[in-house]
Amino acid sequence: MKLQTAIDRVSLEDAIVLAKQLDGKTDILEMGTSLVKDYGNLAIEKLREVLPQTSLLVDSKTIDEGAYEFSQAFRYGGDIVTAMGAASVDTLQACYDVAQKENKTMMIDLLEVSDEKIEQIKLFPDAIYALHHSVDRKDHFDAAASVESFRQKHPEIKRLAIAGGIDLRQAQLLAEQGIIEVVIVGSKIAKAENPLQAVNEFMGAVHK
Repeated sequence: MKLQTAIDRVSLEDAIVLAKQLDGKTDILEMGTSLVKDYGNLAIEKLREVLPQTSLLVDSKTIDEGAYEFSQAFRYGGDIVTAMGAASVDTLQACYDVAQKENKTMMIDLLEVSDEKIEQIKLFPDAIYALHHSVDRKDHFDAAASVESFRQKHPEIKRLAIAGGIDLRQAQLLAEQGIIEVVIVGSKIAKAENPLQAVNEFMGAVHK
């Protein structure tokens, strides 16, 4: 299992400082959607420069203009780019085609996507499908149970990620479960008093 650390809702300068600290310490560094919206594609380039050892995910949440947005994100240095599962099948196909051509990866965000829609978009074997519990939702999120339920409903989808308030205990349970490929952690690392200590604890949990 890989650890993806998300940086969100900070200045670009602070994001670069934190990215430097986390380079080589986390498997994937996520440039969160707020950074994409606040600073654009040129910021991808700046983060790429300080991440020689860590993959860079651009959380663009593409829902239209798929080929263009993916081409630009990869051009500026992204390794993985996100598209919304709510997008049309044609948009997702366009994103996937660009990712395949560039030998990069598409992650499909399944935020609020129905089982019926998932059945329509399970066409992309090399994509990572991300179960995502919105930060805005107030209900409890049992990550391991959600993963187990998803695998039973959609066994054909092999590459899975999960995001949504994942703490250290949930990361340990997910690692023991052995289904998820990528666990996504945001504020528990990025906003921790000691991000390096936090990332080391999470890496120890996911790489058991």
